[in-house]
Amino acid sequence: MNQLADRILSTPDRTPAPLLLVRGVAGFVFLLEGILKFVSPDKLGIGRFVKIGIPSPEVLAPFVGVVEIACGLLIVFGLLTRFAALALIIDMLVAIASTKVPILLHSGFWDMAHEARLDFAMLASSCVLLTVGAGDHSIDAWLRKRLGAQQSWRMTVSQE
Repeated sequence: MNQLADRILSTPDRTPAPLLLVRGVAGFVFLLEGILKFVSPDKLGIGRFVKIGIPSPEVLAPFVGVVEIACGLLIVFGLLTRFAALALIIDMLVAIASTKVPILLHSGFWDMAHEARLDFAMLASSCVLLTVGAGDHSIDAWLRKRLGAQQSWRMTVSQE
């Protein structure tokens, strides 16, 4: 199998079943937050980006919404999970830097910790998925098995 595909799709042979729960919850939350950027643009989309000083909010808010929707779905189904997790880690780091660090500087640690609890949980979940992959019950695992079987078949045919 192609080394890049192997690295992206790889997952330990026996992943614990709770990884499916982590994937489902994290993917659903990102999907929901992405949709909400379009459903409530004044509160959670462009309006929020303007309020916190993100440049080009009319471009970046929809872009972030699409990234969260697409990557959330990828994670739910376990397809290109590591790629999606990396994109969402970047998303969460920007969110924390732009919204939670100002709270820390203005209001202190405890207010920031309260406001950032979901952000930290989503960041941690994404880090787990980047590290471990999608797990056994995923499209990534199915593709890896299928691509591995095709590679084995090609090697057998070419050796004959």
